[in-house]
Parts: sequence; structure tokens; C-alpha cells
Amino acid sequence: MPHFLDLADAGGDAIAAMLNDAQDRKAARMTWPKGRADADAPLQGHVLAMVFEKNSTRTRASFDIAMRQLGGSVLILDSGTSQLGRGESVADTARVLSRMCDAIMLRTDNHAKIEEMAHHASVPVINGLTDRSHPCQIIADLLTIIEQGMPLPGLELAWFGDGNNVLHSILEAAGLMKFNVRVATPTGFEPDPEFVAMARAGGSQVTLTQDAALAAAGADIIVTDTWVSMGQENVENKLGAMAPYQVNEALIAMAKPSARFLHCLPAHIGDEVTQQVFESPQSVVFDEAENRIHAQKSILLWVLGKL
Repeated sequence: MPHFLDLADAGGDAIAAMLNDAQDRKAARMTWPKGRADADAPLQGHVLAMVFEKNSTRTRASFDIAMRQLGGSVLILDSGTSQLGRGESVADTARVLSRMCDAIMLRTDNHAKIEEMAHHASVPVINGLTDRSHPCQIIADLLTIIEQGMPLPGLELAWFGDGNNVLHSILEAAGLMKFNVRVATPTGFEPDPEFVAMARAGGSQVTLTQDAALAAAGADIIVTDTWVSMGQENVENKLGAMAPYQVNEALIAMAKPSARFLHCLPAHIGDEVTQQVFESPQSVVFDEAENRIHAQKSILLWVLGKL
């Protein structure tokens, strides 16, 4: 059974198929109301259980709309209103939801929880976010880059700030889809070496540096994320370390004139990115957010064997 816990669970060929399907489905319904089902309604009668242990806007909305457009429906649970928040095990939750739904999406903290969910579930499990990785976001990011007319092989992507879960999935994608990544982070905030090694093993050139200007020079894509994730401590010390990695007008001017700016949102304007860059013509953050719907649709179809 295909789970989607990380991008490697699908592999490069399946990711390419997802991106092609997402482009086709998006184009086919361009002028339609958002809640209207696709012409083929491939998931009619299917139910997705969405389990949230972390707050969400884009993941919650995009999976809900994705299932509606595919003809299916959703069941939404969170730790505040389910027995999972009162001590029921992940294993038992997985077994119960597998009897009632066709797939499970979990958004949580510890990656071990989603691995346990997948181990005990008898339906596909999708990673809506963990502290380790965020694969659904990266499918949307790749779709956005392609829409900007940039082929993935040989692309130069530059990351600034914290070596977090989003960067981990970008590195994983780089090895699978053959693009290069320059990572500019403060000392002590580098990405997990496992993901760097994975990207390099796939043929990606990965540059790790503390020099933001070096990373930005000639880049096709500039990416950042919030410097402080939900629940993190020692905020003031971290903000101080991150300050030289702000994406501002001077930094983005070092990239190619055609460069585009990505951010998975929510953004903290004035911290990781300036208002001028965020609202500039080079910013495609709201295309990126919308594309979460189309990415989610292709992921759902893949895990359910319909792609």
C-alpha cells in the first residue's frame, strides 16, 4: 500500500506524474466554482480522515477542497475534540479510522507518530506535516516553479534561514528531480545531514554556507520560511542568529532578474522577508498557496491507486 510520508515514498517518476496530473486538472477547471467536482470525480464515495495535532490553514483548506473537487468527502479530527488528545494511542486511532475512511492525513510534530500511524493503518497515510518533513508543500512548490516556465532539472534554488522540515523536503526533491540547492543558514541551524546526503546521492549539487550573498548569486528561486516554528523555545536568540538571512531587496537583487520568491506561509513580514519582496512581482506565494489544492489532489490520487 503506498503511503506518502516522504517524497522518496513516491519517487521521481511518480512525482512527475503528480505534477502533470495537477497541471491538467487545474487547467480543466480554470473558470469553475471551487466546490464543483472534476468531470471524472475519481474519488466519488471516498472519505479522507484529516487528523490535526498542529494548527493549520492551508493544509486543512486545501485537502478539504481537494477531496470535494475529486468527488469525495472529509472527516476532520483534532486532539482537542477526539480521544487521541485524551490518551488513545496512535495505533488504535489508525486501526479505527482505517475501518471508517479510505485514507488518513496526519499533521503532527514527531515524525515517529506518522510512521506508527502508517504501520498500523490498513489504508494509505499522508504526511500533512511533521517536524522532520513537509512533502505535500513541496509538490505545490514544484508545481508553482513549473508554472513560471522553469524546468526542474538544473534549476538553482537558494534557501535562507532555518534548516527545517520544509528544507528537508526540498533537499529530498532535489535529488529526485535533479535540481541544485544552495543553503544559507547560521551555524548550528543547518539541515539534517541525512537529507543533504540524500540529495547529493541523487545527483543534486548542494552548497552549505553561512554567506547569504553567495547562496543568492544567480539563483532561479529564492525560498525562506518562518524562523521560529510552533512550540519552539529560545526565540530571541534564534531571531538574532537569523537576521543576516532576511530576504530583502538587496538579497533578491543578487539572484537572476527572472528569479521568483517562494514562502510556504504564514509569513512574518519584517523578519524572514520584507514587505517589499513579499508584495513584489517576483513573489508567487499566493500561486504557491493555491497550488496546495492541486498538489493534494494528485497525491490523493496516487496513494489511492488512481494515478
